[in-house]
Amino acid sequence: MSQNFSKHQQNIIRNYYENRDSIAIQKLQENITELYLAEGKKRATVWKRVIGHLEKLKVPKAQIDHLVAKDDATLVAKYLEKLMAKQED
Repeated sequence: MSQNFSKHQQNIIRNYYENRDSIAIQKLQENITELYLAEGKKRATVWKRVIGHLEKLKVPKAQIDHLVAKDDATLVAKYLEKLMAKQED
């Protein structure tokens, strides 16, 4: 890491990268809840965030496209459960 960061800042940065998947999963969970409630333009905005989190979790583009095409928050939630189960193994 760069010498421009203090030891404390370096630890924060390192922890972020070590926990990036967990952070993306948490954010995805929050966005799935929003997706259940959102309509119209707001729903499109939430989908953009969901897609971003799925990409961070390295979900294949074909799978992301399928989830978006179905436009079903329940389907995304079930997929997230599978991802979390894989992560625990």
